[in-house]
Amino acid sequence: MTTDDPTAAVLRVLDVQPGAGDDEFTATSLAQPGGRVFGGQVLAQALLAAGRTVPGGRLPHSLHGYFLRAGDVRKPITLAVERLRDGRSFTARRTHALQDGAPILSMIASFQEEQPGVDYAETMPQDVPGPDDVESALDHLGGIDHPVAKFWTQEAAFDLRHVGGSIYLRPDREPAEGRQAVWIRSRSPLPDDQLLHRALLAYACDQVMLEPVLRRAGSSWATPGLSIASLDHAMWWHRDVRVDQWLLYVQSTPSAQGGRGLGAARVFAQDGTLVASIAQEGMVRLPD
Repeated sequence: MTTDDPTAAVLRVLDVQPGAGDDEFTATSLAQPGGRVFGGQVLAQALLAAGRTVPGGRLPHSLHGYFLRAGDVRKPITLAVERLRDGRSFTARRTHALQDGAPILSMIASFQEEQPGVDYAETMPQDVPGPDDVESALDHLGGIDHPVAKFWTQEAAFDLRHVGGSIYLRPDREPAEGRQAVWIRSRSPLPDDQLLHRALLAYACDQVMLEPVLRRAGSSWATPGLSIASLDHAMWWHRDVRVDQWLLYVQSTPSAQGGRGLGAARVFAQDGTLVASIAQEGMVRLPD
């Protein structure tokens, strides 16, 4: 695992490089406990590869992706972009992320010119304590001598602060309602590149999107026998976002059934601006 600045390590793997063919790119992966490619990483790489083929001035406003296979962090990733449409206002791209010729992710994203229009948004909850008043992952896991704990406190690129407490080690102390609020911010400043910030928002959210399902089930990340994996991911960017400033994820889970659970989130800047909405379904299997 990397020992340098974790934000710099993420930026390196997101710097996708031209590949062998037209509209083809290559990428590497961050080391992960267990050796599987982190879903948020390959999702962000697929979006950035698509963005390399889009006319200037158009930013992603929506993304839909399916995680098809577990990726291997030891192997390179090929990102093959298909140009679906270049309209007067919108551009659509599909990206397949491949290892050994097989897709590990299939993603479609839409990009748009900046345009005027109707403008409104839901407001951020007013009763949420600020990030300076909430404990971080380091406070919960910093004293634990375990590879996963060390990864999330020393090598993770984002500072996560769960309002009301995390479920890293034990289930929620409150009645299981499947709701949570989490402050998230990158650990280091980032370049002023809006495409990169939107891709990093996709990267970061995959860490927490299924937590409301675990809360509702009365479980934690440390539940023995837990098997969890992202299946698909949908994301809408409403306004410009900076992930090196605090963002509040207001999360819930509307349903779980058949070994699948759905997580939903609204993402607010610290000033209350709604910047994104996200939904993710995952496989969540708990011991009988």
